[in-house]
Amino acid sequence: MAAAALEPWRAAGPRSRRSAARRPRRREAAARGPGAEPEANEIVVLRRIREAGEDLLISDFWSSALDTINRCLTKHLEQLKAPVGSLSEALGNLHLGSSPGESAVATGSCHWKCVCYGIGNFATCIIARIQLTFLLLFLEKCHIPRSHCRVYDPLFSPLETAVLQSLGVTVLSENEARKRNVGGEPTIFYMLHCGTALYNNLLWSNWSVEALSRLVIIGNSFRGLEERLLTRILQKNYPYVAKILKGLEELEFPQTSQYMDIFNDTSVQWFPVQKLKQLSTDTWAFRDEPDYQDCEDLEIIRNGTQEASAADLSSL
Repeated sequence: MAAAALEPWRAAGPRSRRSAARRPRRREAAARGPGAEPEANEIVVLRRIREAGEDLLISDFWSSALDTINRCLTKHLEQLKAPVGSLSEALGNLHLGSSPGESAVATGSCHWKCVCYGIGNFATCIIARIQLTFLLLFLEKCHIPRSHCRVYDPLFSPLETAVLQSLGVTVLSENEARKRNVGGEPTIFYMLHCGTALYNNLLWSNWSVEALSRLVIIGNSFRGLEERLLTRILQKNYPYVAKILKGLEELEFPQTSQYMDIFNDTSVQWFPVQKLKQLSTDTWAFRDEPDYQDCEDLEIIRNGTQEASAADLSSL
């Protein structure tokens, strides 16, 4: 019943353009109304996700953001060796549509995985809901099966977990503290507005040319972090972010007034093999596990078996 409430994205008729943050409050209240059945709540959340998708698809932001991702993934695919067949065959599997908003990189022989961290309470927060909706549309346009997408946030409610499962994504039950290794598989990490320590942990877990060259991050701009943080703070507290700055390429998301507060400071970042190989031997020899004992603005959940503290949760 819940799955039936979510119609295909393109089935909806044209909708008038409006601010992403403006929504009828009746719908928000309906999902939290006293005595509502859990299944009814799930249908309401799914309907709101669908409506957010309809608004995204008619926005200038969506077509521009998708083009940004396409350019990055196209370049990234060029450096990956296809598991089967030649590189030319892999590039032959790229499908770039001609109509606005329809261009997409098909995975072809490159089987992408996707991991999403820190999306937030999308059932009650419009910003989190639009970020989740963007992820779902991105998976569809780039032909990445939802079953290849893993999602985690310690804030998820039972309702939100049920909604995600009905959407076909895998909800992780264990906090990985963002230390997931790609294991040789091309992986896109969708980490909007996460704490700097989370990116630092992810880099540490994949600290090799082989692993980083298969990794793409959609999240906070590393160049922006470099500009905002003092050099000594960046090098001391987030050494892997500091060391990788010379080994990455970055494309900024477009900035539009409609989605300014939702995707601000967001970039698509990847790590070209040529740049990684130019980094010094000492750079790769440094493999110390991150330790945030002296970090005043702690932005991470230290132990995956422990409950997140209020400070940890606020960073997500």
